[in-house]
Amino acid sequence: MDNFPEIMTEEELVQYLRIPEISNSKNFHNVVEHLKKFRGLPRIHICRKALYPKKAILEWMEKETVAGK
Repeated sequence: MDNFPEIMTEEELVQYLRIPEISNSKNFHNVVEHLKKFRGLPRIHICRKALYPKKAILEWMEKETVAGK
């Protein structure tokens, strides 16, 4: 995962999170919107475009990780 930029576009984020491999959705934008709305996916806005800092995404994934029993 080191080949991803420090600040990702939505398309790069989709690949980083491997959404095409795990989602049955035909529209990956909807998956990202769901994660933003219901799971607090971190992002910043520059020129009205959402961008996703890799460090914040990694911290978010750590926080969202649930340990199973």
